[in-house]
Amino acid sequence: MYNDRAFFYGTGRRKNSVARVRLYPGKGSFTINKRDIDDYFGLETLKVIARQPLNLTDTLGSFDIEVNVSGGGVSGQAGAIRHGIARALLQADENYRPALKKAGFLTRDPRMKERKKYGLKAARRAPQFSKR
Repeated sequence: MYNDRAFFYGTGRRKNSVARVRLYPGKGSFTINKRDIDDYFGLETLKVIARQPLNLTDTLGSFDIEVNVSGGGVSGQAGAIRHGIARALLQADENYRPALKKAGFLTRDPRMKERKKYGLKAARRAPQFSKR
C-alpha cells in the first residue's frame, strides 16, 4: 500500500507475538494485518493498549500505522503492537525516549509460557497423589 513512501520501523514482541510496525507520516489510519484496528480487535481495552504510545507522545493523528502481527493471542498481540509503535516513534523523534521509557513501553516484557517438564502433567502441575 505505502511501499514507495518513507517510514519509521519498529519490531515489538510480547509472549509469543511478534509485531512489525511501520509509521508513515499521515492522517492517523491504523491497519493491522490489512484490516482496520476496529475490525481486528473486538475489545476496546486492546485498542487502547495498542494506541498508548501515540496518546503519550500526542502523535495520534500524525502517523498512518501499518502493522503485521503474528503468533500468540490477542492480548499478547496488542502488547507487541504497543512495543513496536514505541520503538518506531523513537526513530521518528529521539526526544520521546524519556516519556516512553518512564511509561515502560520500551521494555520487552520477558514473561513467557514455561515449558512442560517430564513426569508432570504441565509446567508445574504434578500428577494427583494417592497414598494407596
